[in-house]
Amino acid sequence: MDTAPRLEWLNHGAPRAEWSDEDLVREYQQTGEPRAFEELVRRYERELYNYLCQYLGDAEMAEDAFQATFLQVHRKCSQFDSGRRFRPWLYAVATNQAIDAQRRNRRHRLVSLDQQSRMYTESHDLGCLIDLVEGQEMDPEEHVELNERKEDVRQAVDQLPESLRQVLLLVYYQGMKYREAAEVLNIPVGTVKSRLHTAIRRLEYHLKLPRSPSHA
Repeated sequence: MDTAPRLEWLNHGAPRAEWSDEDLVREYQQTGEPRAFEELVRRYERELYNYLCQYLGDAEMAEDAFQATFLQVHRKCSQFDSGRRFRPWLYAVATNQAIDAQRRNRRHRLVSLDQQSRMYTESHDLGCLIDLVEGQEMDPEEHVELNERKEDVRQAVDQLPESLRQVLLLVYYQGMKYREAAEVLNIPVGTVKSRLHTAIRRLEYHLKLPRSPSHA
């Protein structure tokens, strides 16, 4: 068995920047070195927490799911296949924890839009998403309308069926490749593409609906 990672720890006392996630997992498997685990948490804490916030729409539930995710990583570290990539495996664990959290607490659908506005990635992501589904550039006047429609987009994303919203969050918001999202969700790549296409089309339909007139 290759003991180079352990020697690196003994010689340098800290994880090296060039170590991959998979190197850190192997180190934790072989030695139980807590700094390897801590480095994995550090690398993913913001990214994964934001994903769970987007998925669950509730900061407290996201925090609980985040903690549960890394508890599972600790418990199941010995089961990690060294031939796999760590990031899709981590997101698969996190998605399962989020689903469990939803089952335990159905109140996630009742979170106010004001709370959700702090969870979803703000102007850039929503603006780009509207650009994507409308497929055109906007002039300054249209940007005013964009700001008015952000709440519509947040609501539309939240109302997508779970299977479509999962794919949209992983591929669009988290920037995963189709293959990675397929690995997280344990579905074929073709299904990822099909679901993403359907999600975008539904959002496109929602954005084309006439807006309800505001009440005085």
